[in-house]
Amino acid sequence: MTVRPPIGKQRKYRHQDLQIIHAEEFDPPVGRAPVIWKLITNLPVATHADAVHKLEWYALRWKIETFFRTLKTGCRIEEIRLATADRLANCIALCCVVAWRVSWLTMLSREAPEASPAAVFTEAERRMLEHATPGRRRQEPRNLEFYVRAVARLGGYLDRASDAPPGTTVIWRGFSRLADLVEGARIATPSPDTYG
Repeated sequence: MTVRPPIGKQRKYRHQDLQIIHAEEFDPPVGRAPVIWKLITNLPVATHADAVHKLEWYALRWKIETFFRTLKTGCRIEEIRLATADRLANCIALCCVVAWRVSWLTMLSREAPEASPAAVFTEAERRMLEHATPGRRRQEPRNLEFYVRAVARLGGYLDRASDAPPGTTVIWRGFSRLADLVEGARIATPSPDTYG
């Protein structure tokens, strides 16, 4: 379809040739309505494969939205007031790494719960999470899911059988508390040369 600008603006703006992709889920899970998407794009869509490719891009949108929500609410990026653009750029870069870690961990724990926790958590973090975990959980396998749920519980996640998997908000809050616990333990443990 072609979208034309208002009559008074046609000299200033070009016509836009747009493609409409209509996608419908044929075999949805039991108890859920099928997903129906109507997407409009200015990218070329000449074949079925082109349409599927654009749908795959669009499916990533939720992950991108989650990352930016973590950046805005967790890191409070919009509230930062720094004097220079360089300082602001450095702060935003650091916050992007933190938001990425929280978003990545949330997705990874859902897609690969049996993964090695050493790929994500330091030894000090794992040790602290094990100490912070109630005794009834000591018998559980110490996989990635165990540690992610432990972080989420620090952030207020109730971890009941009927609860959905932890999201970025409780993981963000839990990571913040975990960082304080690890730093407190480091400060409280004297190094060998402290009294040297």
